[in-house]
Amino acid sequence: MGCLPLPLLFLAGFGLGWLIDGSTGALWGAGIGLVLGLLAMGWLVRAIRGRR
Repeated sequence: MGCLPLPLLFLAGFGLGWLIDGSTGALWGAGIGLVLGLLAMGWLVRAIRGRR
């Protein structure tokens, strides 16, 4: 469950970038989505572990 934001934000960034600027935008969107997904994954894992 902790890694779920990673593929979701990666694909959302890719799709949004593709719609905005074609293949170059898709590359930038995928990179931004990957970084945001990693940050969200770290936050989610930390939130789940902190409740114990």
